[in-house]
Amino acid sequence: MQQSGSPNPVRRKWLYAGAALVALAAAAWAARPLLLGPEVKVVTVARREVVQTVVASGRVETPLRVDIGSQVTGAIAAIPVAEGQPVKAGQILIELDHAEAAATAEQARAAVAQADARLRQLRQLSLPVAQQALRQAAANLDTAKRQYQRSEELFARGFIGQAALDEARRNLEVADSQHASASLQARSMADNGSDLLMATAALDQARAALRVAQSRLGYTSIRAPAAGVLIARNAEPGDVVQPGKVLMVLSPHGRTQLVVQLDEKNVALVRVGQSALASADAYPDDRFAARLAFINPAVDPQRGSVEVKLDVARPPSYLRQDMTVSVEIEVARRPDAVVVPTEALHDSASRAPWVLKVVARRLQRQPVVLGANGSGSTEIVSGLRPGDVVVADAGAGLGDGSRVRPVPAGERGQARRAAGGALPRLMPGA
Repeated sequence: MQQSGSPNPVRRKWLYAGAALVALAAAAWAARPLLLGPEVKVVTVARREVVQTVVASGRVETPLRVDIGSQVTGAIAAIPVAEGQPVKAGQILIELDHAEAAATAEQARAAVAQADARLRQLRQLSLPVAQQALRQAAANLDTAKRQYQRSEELFARGFIGQAALDEARRNLEVADSQHASASLQARSMADNGSDLLMATAALDQARAALRVAQSRLGYTSIRAPAAGVLIARNAEPGDVVQPGKVLMVLSPHGRTQLVVQLDEKNVALVRVGQSALASADAYPDDRFAARLAFINPAVDPQRGSVEVKLDVARPPSYLRQDMTVSVEIEVARRPDAVVVPTEALHDSASRAPWVLKVVARRLQRQPVVLGANGSGSTEIVSGLRPGDVVVADAGAGLGDGSRVRPVPAGERGQARRAAGGALPRLMPGA
């Protein structure tokens, strides 16, 4: 008879067998990573659009800034505008004291009136008088010639003496001299005559002096050369200004440009005409379109950068001169490219980049040729095809030929283990 406290041999046998099975299962589970390889996140190569951009920062500028100054010396009487105010073309910005300039202009205007009156006097009065005097002198000369001829005949016949003939000759000479003088006087007052030319020149000189005086008077009102916004003001009423001193700075309306400094290593990627998206640092969520308009041919040796300018066709209303902006220049667009995540690439900056391709659950080093790079994805020109599976993270520390358990990037290992450790469905050949 078996003692009541001792275990049943059959039962003990089953207990030992169960414990052995549990230990075997635990050992198999522990050895599972060694047999099947570690889990590794993978991605499937696909086709989609890739847009490569170059990012740079800079400032807002207008192509032209106008320094406003005075052309004459004077005291500022009034400044009817304020800094930051929009102004129209021709609007008065600064008024100088103009009392002296106005008096000089009035004096010059009076000199013009005097010279004009002198010219009109020559044409309307002096010239007709001179012409009448010439006609009278011509008549006197003709009379003196006839009298001299009769005197010569009478002297030849002996009716008059030598004294009478000499008197007739003297009268002829006087008449001839008077005629010559009247003729000169009339010619000097006629068209192209010296008196008329002098009077005309005096009038032109007086008019030129008037224009100078009026210009100096006009300089006392400093006006906006174009419509724009005053971005600086360096003068106050009462200041005495000198020519050459900048009193205001005007930013004219019109084309707005973004001037940015581009790293010289990206110069080969950009060209005039490329489109871009920009945003002001003060309004980072509002992006506006721009277009590359100029690439400076020189490189800044201190910063290793190249200055480029972009036109903004429709600048937002908040955009201000010298605002800091960030710019993304689109340098390449591939609408149907074979792409992989950039983080899947090994040695992407070298001449021989490569990826780890998954083939029959083993890793295979695959050289690739890269194309456009943008938004975390890189174009594969050759080396991979759509449907290929590659390791998603180049830093996973795995090597060529390693056996792995592929897991699509984004899935959680715990969820897979809870489901019984089933492997994800991959493309054929993975």
